[in-house]
Amino acid sequence: MKKHYLLLTLLALTITTSVQAQNDSIYVLKSSSVLEKHAKKPADLDTITLNPRAANLPQVSISNQVWATKNLEVTTYSDGTPIPQVSHPMAWEHLTTGAWCYYNNDPANGTVYGKLYNWYAAAGIYDDASFADPALRKNLAPAGWRVPTDVDWTTLTTYLGGEKVAGGKMKEKGTKHWQTPNTASSEDSGLIAHPGGFRNMNGTFQNIGMGCYLWSSTEHSTIYAAYRYLYYENSAAYRFSNYKTSGFSVRCIKD
Repeated sequence: MKKHYLLLTLLALTITTSVQAQNDSIYVLKSSSVLEKHAKKPADLDTITLNPRAANLPQVSISNQVWATKNLEVTTYSDGTPIPQVSHPMAWEHLTTGAWCYYNNDPANGTVYGKLYNWYAAAGIYDDASFADPALRKNLAPAGWRVPTDVDWTTLTTYLGGEKVAGGKMKEKGTKHWQTPNTASSEDSGLIAHPGGFRNMNGTFQNIGMGCYLWSSTEHSTIYAAYRYLYYENSAAYRFSNYKTSGFSVRCIKD
């Protein structure tokens, strides 16, 4: 019986990656250099799939951490399992597994701000079994990345001078996306945080242009999880917890 073979290949938008079959091996090439060699006979395979889900995220090094410089916008977990898009407010309110949406259910908002995810998606909870058993949970982030913990966020804000000033260094500067005055925004960290707003636990939307809400993977109780909050009127990076059914942005950190 033929096998379906999935090559998890890193694809860059500006660099061509190719797959070539020769003798009893498959070679994965990038810029004429061999990245991988697989001892597989092409005749025994049905298909070869290049997986764009493994693509690199734009990144910045901050102290000993590497952060993505844009909000996550995937629709599957790292293994390809789909994450449902949930638009209806009542359906969103009663979720106990992962879901995503656009702010105000408008795809145009996704272009700048990425997608909003409930905490269950951030934690990789995709069914009832993974809700009960953390060992069964998936990874929302692409290969080599993860959703930051509460400790990861604290490490970042401490390095940037503490919670009272770190937000200004994390925010995108100016008022192209943030409302005036976007206090102390400097982009000094390189994180370039955008004000994507959030989705309430009841499915309504608030604060686009005013606030950036970023999940951590850390839960505080059966109903609350930790997140960071940046606001247009001050320089702080607040540490709060909120309902797991809330829809926040996700900013990944390198493993």
